[in-house]
Amino acid sequence: MKIPLDPVRLSPIIAFVYANWCRSIRYHDGGMAEPLFRLIAEGRPPIIALWHSELFAMTGWGVGRVLPLATVVSQSKDGEIIARVLERLGHATARGSSSRGGVRALMAVKRLMEREGRVGVLTVDGPRGPRHEVKDGIIYLARRMGAPIMPVRAFPSRKHVFEKSWDRFELPWPLCRC
Repeated sequence: MKIPLDPVRLSPIIAFVYANWCRSIRYHDGGMAEPLFRLIAEGRPPIIALWHSELFAMTGWGVGRVLPLATVVSQSKDGEIIARVLERLGHATARGSSSRGGVRALMAVKRLMEREGRVGVLTVDGPRGPRHEVKDGIIYLARRMGAPIMPVRAFPSRKHVFEKSWDRFELPWPLCRC
């Protein structure tokens, strides 16, 4: 008898492993995060723009910090797992992407930014690329909100790059610098 294993039910374990993995990474922003914290304190939450390939490291930077984030997550089955993990880490999520449900997701992020003062987070070249080509969603949201866009990058000192993936996804090694 085969017992079906629903990956969504594993999200608490995945969140635990991910959070501890990211806590092992030594992040250093050189004071570059100060404008982000200043805008949050002023009640003018910005929209963070990041590349899909740097998603693991950039999301990890927020682990353990009290950052009110609202993240757009794909409506796919993988997206369901990611959304559950992010919610366990304190993010609010809006489901959609440039290929499906995008405007609805952007409006959900807009509401979260307005009502809860959350910072919007979008992977601007996802979910399928082309790599490092910004899609229109972030411009649309920034205009509707009157919010500044803050592009951010992650540069792990040691990482595995998935060369065959469309975005060349980067998986930082535990205990590296970023």
